[in-house]
Amino acid sequence: MTFGRSLGIGAFACLAALPASAAALDGAALSPLWGLPFAGILLSIALLPLLAPSFWHHHFGKVTAAWALAFFVPFALTFGAATAGAGFVHALLGEYIPFILLLTALFVASGGIYIRGNLHGTPLLNTGILAVGAVLASIMGTTGASMLLIRPLIRANDNRKSCMHVVVFFIFIVSNIGGSLTPLGDPPLFLGFLKGVTFFWTAGHILGETLFLIVSLLVIFFVLDSWLYRKQGIVKPDPTPDTAAFGFDGAINFWFLLIIMGLVLMSGMWKSDIVFDVAGTPLALPSIVRDLGLVAVAVASLYVTPAKVHADNQFSWGPMLEVAKLFAGIFLTIIPVIAMLQAGTEGPFSAVVRAVTRSDGSPDPVMYFWMTGLLSSFLDNAPTYLVFFNTAGGDAQVLMTTFAPALAAISAGAVYMGANTYIGNAPNLMVKSIAEDRGVRMPSFFGYMLWSVGILVPLFLLLTFIFIR
Repeated sequence: MTFGRSLGIGAFACLAALPASAAALDGAALSPLWGLPFAGILLSIALLPLLAPSFWHHHFGKVTAAWALAFFVPFALTFGAATAGAGFVHALLGEYIPFILLLTALFVASGGIYIRGNLHGTPLLNTGILAVGAVLASIMGTTGASMLLIRPLIRANDNRKSCMHVVVFFIFIVSNIGGSLTPLGDPPLFLGFLKGVTFFWTAGHILGETLFLIVSLLVIFFVLDSWLYRKQGIVKPDPTPDTAAFGFDGAINFWFLLIIMGLVLMSGMWKSDIVFDVAGTPLALPSIVRDLGLVAVAVASLYVTPAKVHADNQFSWGPMLEVAKLFAGIFLTIIPVIAMLQAGTEGPFSAVVRAVTRSDGSPDPVMYFWMTGLLSSFLDNAPTYLVFFNTAGGDAQVLMTTFAPALAAISAGAVYMGANTYIGNAPNLMVKSIAEDRGVRMPSFFGYMLWSVGILVPLFLLLTFIFIR
């Protein structure tokens, strides 16, 4: 039984019984024990690839579905079909489907662009690609930039003993921190845009912090890559021929990427009174148009891109399917965790909410940065951003002016610290999967965290002392 079918059967009875407006979930009434299935998924992602790699590779979808059902079935029996079904519909229609459609469209369009020619992975070239990716991430999104550049970067280094460190820094810079300047860059900032934060506000308030991190990481990477390049040298014949001139095959997909960017912007700027209510989940007309447009873009890209381009790019659905299955379970089991956080001081996680508020009642930017960041490392960073956005008052005009340091801290923490783990941001897992498909031996979940704790966390501490007040 596939992941989708096993999860759908468990939810069907609740969906069938839903009234037009289902009961809202009261996070203050929940026990922290409801977060165990979510913790189970995280631990499975972290431990099973180490303890049972073959089992995990073949059955990770079933494991994720089991944890999802371990939450959903008891939850439906305890709180009733209406509440459980409303949570399922909201997670599916309001969050998961828009999320996965955007990722799929970016994955397909970027995967249809083959960067021709044989680049040679010297430290200078690798650093240059990471720098270009950092710029592109805020223009075409961290997913789009990651999917466009990860394949040629791996090809450029395919004659070295190991390029694992190259991929790790790629995740740091391109898949996360580079996307911190515009709503197009990362989903948390797009949520802020929908809530009224102006398009260039984030760039105007955390540009210095972003440049500090990117320049620091590029310098660290260049020093490390230069040392490894001298130490290891070229250890095997280059499997990529030098015959082809540099260029782009499937370049029509650049237009599809522009259309995707336009659809995302349209859904944030177009205000419509037409809203469809599906079991208590409002679906606005602009969002529906965006999602249908993303489907059309993905289908058109697959249709017009020559098969040879996909073959040359080693395009496969494996990375996308892995992300789709894992995040389906994450989006469902995270429902009670987000509800408990949204309950604020009345909920079981009240200590987290109190920690970000000073004794005089004003927001503490340092604590907002670290709390938002730490939770974004393990929870989905988009709803985490929204929780702390609302905790700080939820009024975009006030947050952009009176409490601007707090909003800047929330924005920075959500985007930057998505790089701390493989699950902090969706492109992380996709890049890891693509790298492994191409023979790169990537670190385990905890092995990757050794890199992030050793390199990113000291930079975040230094950034706190220099920038955040």
